[in-house]
Amino acid sequence: MGDSSEGGRLDSFDLAILDILQKDNGTPQRVIGERVNLSPAAVHRRIRRMQEEGVIVGNFAVVDPLRVGLPLTIVVEVHVESERLDLLDAAKRSFAADPQVQQCYYVTGEADFVLIVTVPSMSAYDALTRRLFFGNNNVKRFRTLVVMDRIKAGLAVTLDNA
Repeated sequence: MGDSSEGGRLDSFDLAILDILQKDNGTPQRVIGERVNLSPAAVHRRIRRMQEEGVIVGNFAVVDPLRVGLPLTIVVEVHVESERLDLLDAAKRSFAADPQVQQCYYVTGEADFVLIVTVPSMSAYDALTRRLFFGNNNVKRFRTLVVMDRIKAGLAVTLDNA
């Protein structure tokens, strides 16, 4: 059997490998191979191909923000004045470049962007708002939602229907 189905599509082996890696990216390729009935070399080739094709976009540790001195998680709805492409692109670049912005989404609905930020204090959040929102003439307004309790946080995607 080849390394995957044709045309860059994911086959059942790829999906099984992704499922394992999303749960524990440190799983040795030998163990993955045993679980999906492939050789470690075949697992390695498939993982490398999925990285090259952009299916796997990163390999990183998930850190508990509270344990590293970032007790505040804040959801921010951002409304912009103009949806001119150059101004939207500038906002996207600004939000993406800020290390305190953990996630950024360009959305439909009332808000234009939704940001997830982690900060050590409200004064740090105030500095962020001055930098990203008050310092940007295209930001009309923003709404702050302080997270009281993290119920679930993750980036794993459902592969059942892939």
